[in-house]
Amino acid sequence: MNLIDKRFAELKERGETAMIPFLTIGDPTIEASLELILEMERAGADLIELGVPYSDPLADGPVIQRSSERALLRKITIFDVIDVARQARSRGSKLPFILFTYYNPVLQIGLERIFKTMQENEISGIIIPDLPLEEDSETRAIAESYGVHLIPLVAPTSNERVKRIAAGARGFVYCVSSLGVTGERAEFFGGIEDFLSTVREAANVPIVVGFGISNREQVERFEKLCDGVVVGSAIVRTIESALHHFQQDAAHPEGLQQIGGFVGQLKGR
Repeated sequence: MNLIDKRFAELKERGETAMIPFLTIGDPTIEASLELILEMERAGADLIELGVPYSDPLADGPVIQRSSERALLRKITIFDVIDVARQARSRGSKLPFILFTYYNPVLQIGLERIFKTMQENEISGIIIPDLPLEEDSETRAIAESYGVHLIPLVAPTSNERVKRIAAGARGFVYCVSSLGVTGERAEFFGGIEDFLSTVREAANVPIVVGFGISNREQVERFEKLCDGVVVGSAIVRTIESALHHFQQDAAHPEGLQQIGGFVGQLKGR
């Protein structure tokens, strides 16, 4: 069984909602990213999105753009990100890992090669925000042949496509809570409850909400409506605020405690 499916089944049994942090791998360093993954797991993360730094991240707001720029200065590649997952496994991590990348790096490497490498390094899913449903059939088929879930994004503006996207989903459906790019928000799309209800009815897999969620109060709001919550920009910003710690030491106790404490707070610990 794919680790994503297994984890959501376990959480459902316990009556819990998944906490899914996102971090840009290589920001501030590969070594720090590895330590942060392990710290987030200890703090209560249920799955983790491993962000591949990209030069033109169309779906990402300024906080994640800056983190990508910092990682790209270190020449971090998609293979470096996959290797961090391998290292985390060797250090005892049990989390399902989800690669978050744009399509160009995948296309340049080749579908067979990238999904074979992901399978070999126990990465359970992939999110490709610039690969639409109408063009994903080949990628989806190859991903599934290697046991990797291609996880779809669905937005309030998807309109009549919502049901088609949700009906064919594997792993979970990633529901975009806000219009525009990622980033912390005080307000969400006005019809979010009806939107999530529509997705829930169409999907045969868990539904997860992301984009703009940044504190425990917002997590609690969405826990009632979905099976998981992704927090990205708020975590990346917290890492950004601790850069001076990680520049001294990849496993700096105060830096790790700052991020771990925030994840634990989001989880409700």
